[in-house]
Amino acid sequence: MAYKPFDLTGKVVLITGGNGGIGLGMAEALAHAGADICVWGTKADKNAAAKAKLASYGRRVEAVECGVTDEKAVDAAFDETVKRLGRVDACFANAGVSGGFESFATAKTEEWRRIMAVNLDGVFFTFRAAARHMIARPGGGSLVGIASLAAISGPAKAEHYAATKGAVISMMRSLAVEHARYGIRANAILPGWIETEMTAKKFAWDKFKNAVMPRVPMRRWGKPADFGGLAVYLVSDASSFHTGDKFLIDGGYAIF
Repeated sequence: MAYKPFDLTGKVVLITGGNGGIGLGMAEALAHAGADICVWGTKADKNAAAKAKLASYGRRVEAVECGVTDEKAVDAAFDETVKRLGRVDACFANAGVSGGFESFATAKTEEWRRIMAVNLDGVFFTFRAAARHMIARPGGGSLVGIASLAAISGPAKAEHYAATKGAVISMMRSLAVEHARYGIRANAILPGWIETEMTAKKFAWDKFKNAVMPRVPMRRWGKPADFGGLAVYLVSDASSFHTGDKFLIDGGYAIF
């Protein structure tokens, strides 16, 4: 018999940026474990493809078009999610963008704000809506912020990206403390070098691969599916006393 706490039947999970990459990898595992899923994304075709893929697990699946930089759009999308699926038991703030400066000294303010708008403001808008919902109803919930290895590794020429991901870790700790009284848990996931659309250009660059791969003890790039088990754990009752933590999923890169 399967370990009962990992059975997600009856739970509803929202994943921003859930139409591809790590978000979709988590969504597939969650649906397989029995959860109903809503993914948010800005591209209708990707939303539709993700919805069709997730529906194959036999769960209720919804896809909502939403850009997380618009707070009114986030609130409306959250209300629409609840309308369609009844509630939200877990919310993954996964939508994010990357970028790099030619140098920090010549960095453009517009580029700084572009990254901040999605990776930090978007997380704030998403979790604010989720917290309101979870506080207003019994049962608590789980908030999961997707940070990055960049939050702790100091990537050059990506100070804006690193700053947003470090902020996500700090936000989750504060959310954990403030919302524990409502039965709401808050944790962060820090992906390392993972094969997704966001990293495709870097992984096609031989100089990058030759420099980075030898520093990954597992000797492979991560895959979106590598986040499935952790996602199931953080939504499940098995993590009911686990909050304010960060999970580094990087194949050992940070310690080698």
